[in-house]
Amino acid sequence: MTKLSFVIPVYNEEENLKILHEKIRKVIDEKLKFKCEIIFVDDGSSDNSLKILKELKNIDNEVVIISFEENRGQSAAMAAGFDYAQGELVVTLDADLQNDPDDIPMMLKYIPEYDVVCGIRSKRHDNFIRKISSKIGNAIRNWVTKDNIVDTGCSLKIYKTKYLKKIKMFKGMHRFLPTLLKLEGAKVYQVKVKHHPRKYGESKYGLGIASRAGKAFIDLLAVRWMISRHIDYKVKELIK
Repeated sequence: MTKLSFVIPVYNEEENLKILHEKIRKVIDEKLKFKCEIIFVDDGSSDNSLKILKELKNIDNEVVIISFEENRGQSAAMAAGFDYAQGELVVTLDADLQNDPDDIPMMLKYIPEYDVVCGIRSKRHDNFIRKISSKIGNAIRNWVTKDNIVDTGCSLKIYKTKYLKKIKMFKGMHRFLPTLLKLEGAKVYQVKVKHHPRKYGESKYGLGIASRAGKAFIDLLAVRWMISRHIDYKVKELIK
């Protein structure tokens, strides 16, 4: 059985894919040493990303490619990856090389005691606007949801697959997964991870701060509603 599934949304990342694959492959072969699959979800890329992914598939039979007909967004890409994942655990990370696959063995040490392990980007290599908007956004999210997730924007996370199967994904929900999974009984741990500057291309997900803030606020209200309406019960007796 596949132990671990990497789920990586890809949208116009042609310069980064071969380097990322090499980094992931090295971690699997040298530090994990168990069966893994690397699921790349091509989110309707208009560059050569899909062509490069097919080249990687030709040299690595553990690569899986899911290709969308059109761009559907990061939540949809993650949802597709979760749907097709065969592993007991799912690792999510970005395709832009800012997340470091070398952090994964360290994060796995907190499994199985915890069900979700979230990365906290240490020494972030983003511009000032992205840093401050992220800090404000995290503070507002935690205030509204009564949660304590430090860095919801860090894509590097590990999940027990059985918890991901319990929830339905909606647009924008990928940032709230740890909070939503807590409602399903998941234990969440947060740990500092490395963060690298982007060398190739530019950010595709999360552009347009004003527009994103409006959508994020609506998503936040939806999550708050889910929390307030969550059904939780314990059976005292069952008599048949």
